Amino acid sequence: MAGPVQSIERAAAILRLLAQGSGRLSLGEVAASLGLAKGTAHGILRTLQSVDFVEQDKATGKYQLGAALLHLGTSYLDINELRSRSINWTDALAARSGEAVRLGVPLEGKVLIVHHVFRPDDTFQTLDVGSLLPLHASSLGKILLAYGATPLEPLMETALESYTRHTLGSPQQLSRALAEIRDTGWAFAAQEMMMGEADVAAPIRGQGGLVVGAVGISGAVDRLCDSKGRPHGSLVGLTRDAARAISRDLGATRW
Repeated sequence: MAGPVQSIERAAAILRLLAQGSGRLSLGEVAASLGLAKGTAHGILRTLQSVDFVEQDKATGKYQLGAALLHLGTSYLDINELRSRSINWTDALAARSGEAVRLGVPLEGKVLIVHHVFRPDDTFQTLDVGSLLPLHASSLGKILLAYGATPLEPLMETALESYTRHTLGSPQQLSRALAEIRDTGWAFAAQEMMMGEADVAAPIRGQGGLVVGAVGISGAVDRLCDSKGRPHGSLVGLTRDAARAISRDLGATRW
């Protein structure tokens, strides 16, 4: 019986490496992490790039997982499964934060809300399940863009739709915001889609560490934010904890 094919093993190791941490690595970082010669690593990366499993950032030269692989990675996960594995954690997040909780996945250049837990009070609220949010003007959407769960290129090639005076107005602003999200591990939007409303979100990862959705809280700016307009750290922590818990239930081992 034939043994393992070394080149495939190495390609798999590179893909796993790119699925961890920030998800963007230089050729030297890939080679050093896996103990490969730069020429060997470069040849494998170029092959993976040719089939859209890996993409190279033109500005930095760094490599990240490609759209084709991300689509394969999410195909195993049915929306109903994502919702069912999230219910306990989203209910707990709503109870602990005192705010509404939404679960989002990418759909045709938007964020599809697949689960919504009402804010735990007696105020009138409307169910958001099935609604679509803009990627660039919501924290859920920014998470999906920052971690490659949905393509960024269409937004970078057209004018960004403005909803309020706080909406990110240019591809450059969006790029900076997404870079910050990858550094911090969470996203925030204040009055970018609707005046007086804010939201915080964190990534949900599936097997292999690929981002398959996002979970977040939403509510009034004066409840979610401090006097400087930044989200309260306790709410960010609760949101990230919920995202990690859901990710663990989906089989993610690192995030």
